[in-house]
Amino acid sequence: MKLRGLKPAVSRSGILSGHCSSVPSRARVSGRECIKSLSYLKNELYRLKSRGKKVVFTNGCFDILHYGHVKYLQDARAKGDCLVVAVNSDASIRRIKGKNRPVVGENDRLKVVSSLGCVDFAVLFNEDNPLKVIKALKPDVLIKGADWSKDRIIGADFVKSYGGKVLTVKLVKGRSTTALIEKIVRDFGCSLNHG
Repeated sequence: MKLRGLKPAVSRSGILSGHCSSVPSRARVSGRECIKSLSYLKNELYRLKSRGKKVVFTNGCFDILHYGHVKYLQDARAKGDCLVVAVNSDASIRRIKGKNRPVVGENDRLKVVSSLGCVDFAVLFNEDNPLKVIKALKPDVLIKGADWSKDRIIGADFVKSYGGKVLTVKLVKGRSTTALIEKIVRDFGCSLNHG
């Protein structure tokens, strides 16, 4: 997978500074070093798990990042030692949410998500769902928001098949990208054209 304009930093030590170690994630210089290819992550997470680290996985669009997203990711990170966030590509979001989405492009969304202190790694995926990524990474914990029933969570059966856990975290009421877009349109309408 090629990430346009991004050159991920690769560490030979097996654990990047701030990733799943005693060094806090916020000690990273930038989020860019967190953005990884699926093949890199597969190898890195294998090494981390062999050292006893619990890998947590979640995914989403993360279009127009807001407090609800941040709280969700913080809560997900608290369920293990290392949080991997799979971010839907622009093409994937258009297929799922329609031609007017995303508002924010994939490279910017990846950079913003990866810059959060609770996120250890971010990876872009182009499929409509994250099953391929989940199967490649084999996380110890699969997390979705509480708006998903556990029997509808994509990858749940696979994660449970090898003893992994599937959990949901409570969402912040009234916080969603759709609600934010609706508020902007309602409150500002066409006046947004004035720069």
